[in-house]
Amino acid sequence: MAISEETLARLLGAVGDRGMITDPGDMVPYVTDHRDLFEGAAAAVLRPVSTEETAAVVTICAETGTSIVPQGGNTGLVGGSVPEPSGDAIVLNLGRMNKVRELDPLNNTMTVEAGCILADLQTAAADADRLFPLSLGAEGSCMIGGNLSTNAGGVGVLKFGNARDLVLGLEVVLPDGRVWPGLSALRKDNTGYDLKHLFIGAEGTLGVITAAVLKLFPRPAQVETAFMAVPELGNVLRLLADARAASGDGVTAFELLPRIGVELVLKHFEGTRAPMDTVSPWYVLMEWSAGESGAKNEPEAGLRRALEAFLEARFEAGMVIDAVLASSEAQAKELWHFREVLPECETREGASIKHDVSVPVSKVADFIAEGTRLLEAYIEGVRVFPFGHVGDGNIHFNVSQPVAMTKDEFHAHRREMNRMVHDLVMAMGGSFSAEHGIGRFKKGELAHYGEPLDLELMRRIKAAFDPDGIMNPGKVL
Repeated sequence: MAISEETLARLLGAVGDRGMITDPGDMVPYVTDHRDLFEGAAAAVLRPVSTEETAAVVTICAETGTSIVPQGGNTGLVGGSVPEPSGDAIVLNLGRMNKVRELDPLNNTMTVEAGCILADLQTAAADADRLFPLSLGAEGSCMIGGNLSTNAGGVGVLKFGNARDLVLGLEVVLPDGRVWPGLSALRKDNTGYDLKHLFIGAEGTLGVITAAVLKLFPRPAQVETAFMAVPELGNVLRLLADARAASGDGVTAFELLPRIGVELVLKHFEGTRAPMDTVSPWYVLMEWSAGESGAKNEPEAGLRRALEAFLEARFEAGMVIDAVLASSEAQAKELWHFREVLPECETREGASIKHDVSVPVSKVADFIAEGTRLLEAYIEGVRVFPFGHVGDGNIHFNVSQPVAMTKDEFHAHRREMNRMVHDLVMAMGGSFSAEHGIGRFKKGELAHYGEPLDLELMRRIKAAFDPDGIMNPGKVL
């Protein structure tokens, strides 16, 4: 149903001239998926500056039956933050709601608005000598509201958990326009259902997150980063277990990189230097952290000695054949560069079919080995590109096109490859969507693999919160 001029006029009155975009050219960044997988249309883009304006917009939409697509930085990977092509919805972009309302270092919390850029929140925490540990590739442009709506993961999940684990309270505009004032800063509160968890990971289908109380942590006094060459995939999980024990569970990141990844970084990012000359089928980027910033017990020397001893023992056991231990923050950033640009390398190399999957940590090596065998047998010359968060079982099991095959030919196999990979994942007790969500892209997979009772309960929750179906229609369910 097309949105009437009267409704658009009411929406304009709610947010003012600066808060509404209707020019089709100006709306393009808000209605286009950044991976170019989806392109939609909208009657308008609304950009409120406050919870009150957001509530006013949602109230008008509820009264007129207008569909709403909540949006943060629009950096999602499954099409969850772009509208469908009909043009019958409005996009509700929270980018102008970008204030840190409160930072409480004694309670180790900060209360922030949904449009805050993730990297800015990391900086705000650091300025208060605290750590906000959520970290992912898009942190320079993604917004915290979107991070929470998708239950974002990233490289710190091993130590600190997903976005869900970093939230104490939420403020949410419900589909009828009422504001749920759930901005609690309590760590213990057993007064009934913990409603905030319904909205985290719901991808904007149950309401609009407008603010959150986030957990902060002591900023570590020392961070040590090592890049290791690992000759056998089967050694990776043992390395992780040994590292957690040797560091006193101080491993804050443990990322797997294949040799093809290192080669493509060197190929596509001019001026990049290889961390080491040693050629190995696998590499691990590992980070240890310890101590509180400003502590006087000099944890630095102890942590570095422990890491050096750990590496020496792994050399002797043949589990690691070479390693680089960062000697400065700048060198650590150079090592992290190899992990951070892997997705961009795939894009520059050509067509890539991506699988954001997870299996129990103990099964990661078996999954990679069997998945690689299946795909290499299916398409001659295919380049399997597994990398990612071994410590939490989340592998980005991506597949790059054979050199001799065109993009169109390769993409024609997408459905078959997805089914092969996801069938294997599910047989191992895993998930076909580890951290990116469902959105539009994986609705079919959820319908195919979802437990019937799970889907029934989700639909009941959706109907209870959003009986008219105006919140992010066409996503998830």
